[in-house]
Amino acid sequence: MDYGIAGKIALVTGSNRGTGLIIAQSLAAEGAKVLIHSLAAGDSNEPAAQIANAIPVYGDITTDAGAADLISQIRSLDLKVDLLINNYGTALAGTWDSLSTTDWIDAYQKNTLSIVRLVQGLKSDLINSTQGRIVNLGTVGSDRPNNKMPHYYAAKGALANLNVGLAKEFSGTGVTVNLVSPGLIRTPEVESAYLKRAQAKGWGNTFDEAEAEIAKQFAPSPLGRIATREEVANVVTFLSSIAASFVNGQNLRVDGGALDIT
Repeated sequence: MDYGIAGKIALVTGSNRGTGLIIAQSLAAEGAKVLIHSLAAGDSNEPAAQIANAIPVYGDITTDAGAADLISQIRSLDLKVDLLINNYGTALAGTWDSLSTTDWIDAYQKNTLSIVRLVQGLKSDLINSTQGRIVNLGTVGSDRPNNKMPHYYAAKGALANLNVGLAKEFSGTGVTVNLVSPGLIRTPEVESAYLKRAQAKGWGNTFDEAEAEIAKQFAPSPLGRIATREEVANVVTFLSSIAASFVNGQNLRVDGGALDIT
């Protein structure tokens, strides 16, 4: 299937590492010119060099000034963004008793306002594109929060609300706005952290050996395993495509059907 992404300009925030990098690679594989973003200067240079037709950019989008710097770089490259993939976000540790109001505001800056800033700065690009797409990265915890990390889940919950309102804001423009909400993702960090727990409980010596039990205990779903970064990236790439031109305002949960688990 031709996704119609070839030649499109895609900005993937926080794409110098982790799931964001895999998303960038997926879009590049479909022919997009991808802007590899990092918060700090230089951190996106090496990842961009590993992807054909990729350009490194930076800017601390948790601040107004940093977001303005990023948009200024895009303008200096004489580029117009077609696909805005708001991948950047940070899961922050904390409990109801330990968190200050400053911590709550910080979570909102990183997980919600970072997106608002880029939408405001790139809105005209998206409207004038023949394939304007916004894909936001959330979490299943936006409507199924735990008691821990309440500030993070509240910020992501605000993002889920924002996603619907933003889809309405772009009414009549052809721009689609969707949210991808993964559960636990099999990143190197997740593998390392959960393998230590698994080994201590005797579930196996490798992540592959222990994955079924890890999923059962910490991320239960009918599929009995944890999502890979590629599986999340595939959904983002589809939503960026012409094939998804009538998918709008949706929250697509990439959790293996965990909502049906009681």
